[in-house]
Amino acid sequence: MTEIDEDAALERFRTLLRVPTMSRNAIDETDWASFDRFIGLLPELYPALHGTLERELHGHSMLYRWRGRGEGAPTVLLAHYDVVPATEEGWQHPPFGAELTGDGDDRVLWSRGTLDDKGALVAILEAVETLVADGYTPENDVYLSFGHDEETVGSGAISIVATLTERGIRPALVVDEGGAVVEGIFPGVTEPIAVVGVSEKGITSISLTVEQSGGHASTPPRLTATVRLARAITRLNAKPFPARLSETNLQMVETLGAHTSGALRTVFTNARRLKPALVAVLSRMSDETRAIVRTTTAVTQLRGSLAANALPETAEAVVNVRIAVGSSVAETLAHIRKAIHDPLVGIVAVDPSEPSPVSPTSGPEWDAMAAAIRTAHPEAIVTPYVMLGASDSRHFTAISDAVYRFTPFEMSGDERATLHARNERMHVRTWLRGIGFYASLLRSR
Repeated sequence: MTEIDEDAALERFRTLLRVPTMSRNAIDETDWASFDRFIGLLPELYPALHGTLERELHGHSMLYRWRGRGEGAPTVLLAHYDVVPATEEGWQHPPFGAELTGDGDDRVLWSRGTLDDKGALVAILEAVETLVADGYTPENDVYLSFGHDEETVGSGAISIVATLTERGIRPALVVDEGGAVVEGIFPGVTEPIAVVGVSEKGITSISLTVEQSGGHASTPPRLTATVRLARAITRLNAKPFPARLSETNLQMVETLGAHTSGALRTVFTNARRLKPALVAVLSRMSDETRAIVRTTTAVTQLRGSLAANALPETAEAVVNVRIAVGSSVAETLAHIRKAIHDPLVGIVAVDPSEPSPVSPTSGPEWDAMAAAIRTAHPEAIVTPYVMLGASDSRHFTAISDAVYRFTPFEMSGDERATLHARNERMHVRTWLRGIGFYASLLRSR
């Protein structure tokens, strides 16, 4: 492949990061002009790609088709260009300034969207642009699916999957954002670890609602709507979901355990026999490991009275639930109802999505992923895992058996902590290596 002009690629990336494509649940509050601007910039920045691939719009989402030489099952590369909202408050550098700090390998690019998920989207564009300019044609069709509302409802991905279904297209391989190249997350392993999501947790918002007569706050009843709601929340928090290790988690422990030594190696390579002890350890080790082994709940929104001196007639809490693989929405609701144990608390699942099917950890598609990772990150251990978040890829499991979630960038703990938070940033060198991952994967298709 022609050597990439790294400085030019970086400037294209910065140009697209500066477009504030913030998605919002309130559609009428979304600045759609920014989305139009982003879409309009792409042909200008990537002329070879747009001269060869066919593009169709699904709302503000984009589907590209790169026709291959054969008629085999295609590959789909996913990414999204919407980002969670950000203001300049608390940021070291403006969230849409795309500012650079440092020199050489220590250069850092600061911007909302670097990690989630314009970094992957633009790396895909760079890889395809270079391959097209080289005259490369894939063996079979390649689709690029770029979503505009992954951070909210994922309607773009849903529309694209419906279109592919109508056309009878069943991809051999689907790759979306997800795991990354990380260090220090598994005891005894010093090498970098490339965690590839072969499934992802289910997701739903649970609405807890208490209806009650209002009135003046000077004469409150013994149990107000808000107190009843608070009691429900504390009861739920006191009854965590049962912990267990899925088959994928067992494979991860066994894979990584083979790279430890001494007593740890003995424990981890005998994970199946020592499963109860491992579950107990992982449940206590950290927030991340606790989320690996159980369904989690987090109260994210609270609503009560509209006035400081009025009793609320409706008190509501929204609980964000991530459902473990092997469980279900129905099982989750049953647990919550039993934990709260109050018929006066309404419990409703909003936009429920079941855990995703598990993709294979052997075979040609898995091997292609592992080979591309080793090309870009030769020092990394490749392992499957269950992705804790939700992505557009969950919609593609309806049309493909091999759906993988992997973002080809090295991410430190501090960098991962900036996802959906202030000071999102990434090292330039790891973004450039990510382009190599996508180029390698595309050459294998």
